Amino acid sequence: MGVNNNLQIGDARGIANLRNTANTDPKAAIREAAKQFEGIFMQQLMKSMRDAQMSSGMLDNSGTKLGTEMLDQQFATQMTGVRGGLSDIIARQLERQLGEPLANIAADAAKASVERSNATKEAPATSASLQGLQGKERQMGFLKLHGDAAKAAEAATGIPANFMVAQAAHESGWGRHEIKHGDGSTSFNVFGIKAGANWKGPVAEVTTTEYINGQPHKVKAKFRAYGSYEEAFTDYAKLMKNNPRYSKVVDKASSAQGFAQGLQKAGYATDPAYADKLTRMINTTLRLQRAMA
Repeated sequence: MGVNNNLQIGDARGIANLRNTANTDPKAAIREAAKQFEGIFMQQLMKSMRDAQMSSGMLDNSGTKLGTEMLDQQFATQMTGVRGGLSDIIARQLERQLGEPLANIAADAAKASVERSNATKEAPATSASLQGLQGKERQMGFLKLHGDAAKAAEAATGIPANFMVAQAAHESGWGRHEIKHGDGSTSFNVFGIKAGANWKGPVAEVTTTEYINGQPHKVKAKFRAYGSYEEAFTDYAKLMKNNPRYSKVVDKASSAQGFAQGLQKAGYATDPAYADKLTRMINTTLRLQRAMA
């Protein structure tokens, strides 16, 4: 029984069949495992090339992203397994190094590689992806990272998405100063929302600056923690929409200054200069978005 030549990249069922047929045709199994490695490499290469284009993302949504991923997978499949290509080199190397049980080991290795690739896709994106970026490049990366979540929150609240992304940038220092857990992992709380008595979810306790009678003081405080930035924007939207103290903020969200001043009057932050700082950040964000369009 031969190996299925139509095995799709990352197809878990196909990899299981590869594992089962390895004992009957070990060399064929090695070749197919090598094609899996090559396919995964080609997919990651195409993803990196698309990311490097730094498109604005203004027309992107979950549907277009899914279509792009499927198209990339088709291209990767077509470019994989070409005679004399990368998979042939991988197969020869595996045959030389793995010895007698090479087919079983190679099949298991291919499965593990696919599982790692899928785990990477499923893990929520974090500001760690902005590591190494500076200045305007980092700022644009931040806007792209949170663009979809902000648009969803805009649909729920009526607050312009660029206002909310600007507030997230201000509160987190463009992702450099996110609220983190004790182990260093992010809480995804880019809005600095505290965990009050009614909050039943996870928390992150950190030292923060509060202004008391106009003077800054370092205090320990508990903040809400989420599983992703999408959850953070969704919770922020609920806070703005359902909390009576912020109803006037939503009403005045037609202008940057009105939105920022409304937040300060509602007591969102204790910094007496919060409205001015947030207004400047919103204007900066708007200029960046026009440059990205």
